Amino acid sequence: MKTDMFDTVEEAIAAIAAGQLVVVSDDADRENEGDLIMAASKATPETVN
Repeated sequence: MKTDMFDTVEEAIAAIAAGQLVVVSDDADRENEGDLIMAASKATPETVN
């Protein structure tokens, strides 16, 4: 089981390559928000809805 809240960059790249959505967050001292990212070539109506 993971003990931290964040994946590595390598894990995120692998997830994107597999067609999964990932949340990329910025620093809490900035907007403190996250963006949903996925490979456009893997996007379907179900994944973006």
